[in-house]
Order: sequence, then structure tokens, then C-alpha cells
Amino acid sequence: MSNIKLFESKQIRSIWDEQAQRWLFAVVDVVAVLSESQNPQVYWRVLKKRLLAEGNESVTNCNALKMTAADGKQRLTDVADTEQLLRLIQSIPSPKAEPFKRWLARVGYERLEEIENPELAAKRMRELYKAKGYSDEWIEKRVRGIAIRDELTNEWQKRGVKEQREYAILTAEISRATFGMTPSEYKAFKSLAKPVDNLRDHMTDLELIFTMLGEASTTEIARNKDAQGYGENFDAAREGGAVAGSARLDLETKSGKRVSSKANFKELPEAVMRKKVEKKAE
Repeated sequence: MSNIKLFESKQIRSIWDEQAQRWLFAVVDVVAVLSESQNPQVYWRVLKKRLLAEGNESVTNCNALKMTAADGKQRLTDVADTEQLLRLIQSIPSPKAEPFKRWLARVGYERLEEIENPELAAKRMRELYKAKGYSDEWIEKRVRGIAIRDELTNEWQKRGVKEQREYAILTAEISRATFGMTPSEYKAFKSLAKPVDNLRDHMTDLELIFTMLGEASTTEIARNKDAQGYGENFDAAREGGAVAGSARLDLETKSGKRVSSKANFKELPEAVMRKKVEKKAE
């Protein structure tokens, strides 16, 4: 999947990495916008050489992918993910880069505050969700779900599971056993945009609850069986998801209603107000 992003009316080529679940951006396009150089290709080559000499890991980890060039042809160009790009922006001396640098400094400061006082992170998270229009009840479930997820990934790390790809596979297995759908299939079920929308931010209360049950059960099974490595933890993920899946099926049988919902739980304030007006009109 590829996409074109706009940055101050200028195009930044980007591509969605399905495997890593992240956006990759054409570095030279960002350099062109921020440096305003007449020859951004040369500017980037010089900057890249300097950063490599300094041992900059962001540049070392930059990959080259084929993207559509100005002449319409597919040409190799250096790409970077969001983290790498933000690091590179710090090395560009330009007034246009200053807002990014100030923002990064602010985010870094807040992160240090959260390390000293973890309650600040939870507070800020609640404030962000509240500002987006989520209810207090939903926010508490979402925050609790994040804590359960963190506990699970910490357990995986201790048990020899490699990050990113293996985490994604195990998560998909828990979701499949819980809901009969992987996260990507669930996003399609809810008609969500893969790269943009966070699936859990669009779950109902019950969907969040069963997600938590599947992940908490997986953590408990992995601990009790002392699962080691990817293979044993894969089995634990399947079993943990099955616990939640059985509970979901039992509830659906007794309630007569499916737990998985096509609707997004979050509603924009305008939509809520519109419903209230429509209800009064009736």
C-alpha cells in the first residue's frame, strides 16, 4: 500500500510497510521541504555522509525502496520510518525544522517526567482520550487493557520471544482464537483504515473486555507452563485466546447477540449531538 502525504502543500512520498506495520517516508522529500535546497539530492548526500561519519544509527538503518519519481519512473530512494525521520530532522539547520525540534524537546521532557512519575503518563493518556470524546468508563477499560498488554509483552520478552514480527504473530493468534479474526481482519470487518486507525481505539466495551481476557489468560498460561521461546509461547497464545473465545461464544449463545461489532465505539461529539437533536425531534 502506498500513499502520498502533504507537508505544507508539498508532497512527501510514503509507503506502508505491511509486515512492520509502519509508514516509511522518502527522506529526500522531507529534506527538500525543510532545507529549501535547490538540489535536495545533493544536500541529502552531503548530510548523509556527515551523519555516517558521526556514527548516526538513523542513517545506517535507512533502507532504499523503489518509489515513483517526478518523471513517473520507479527509482530507488532512501526511506525512513517516523523515529528515524525525527532524528534526521534534528540535524537539518533550518527555520522550518525548528518547530519540530521544539516539539521533540517538549516530548522528551515529558517522557523524562513520566519515567520519574509513571502516573503522569496515565493521566496524559486519559486527557487525550477525553479530548477525543471517549467516555470515562471506556477510557478506564482502555487504560487497563494497555497495562495488561504491557504485562504480556514483558512476559514474552523474558521468555525469549523476539520483538515486532513474533509479537505481531502471537497477538494475531490470540485475536483469532478470541474473536475468530486476526487484527488485520478485524480492521477490515470494522472498515478501518489499516495504517491510520488503532483497532482497540474503536472497540466496544465488550470487545475490550474479551481482548483483555485473551491476553491476561495468555500471560497466566505462559507463566504457569514456563513457556520458553517462540514455539511454546505460540501454544500459550492459542490457549489463552481460546479461553476468551469460549467465554465469548458462551455469552453470545446466552445473550443472542454477537460481541464483535461492525460499528466503531468512538463517536465524534458532532455525531452525538446530532443524535440528541434527532431524538428530541421525534
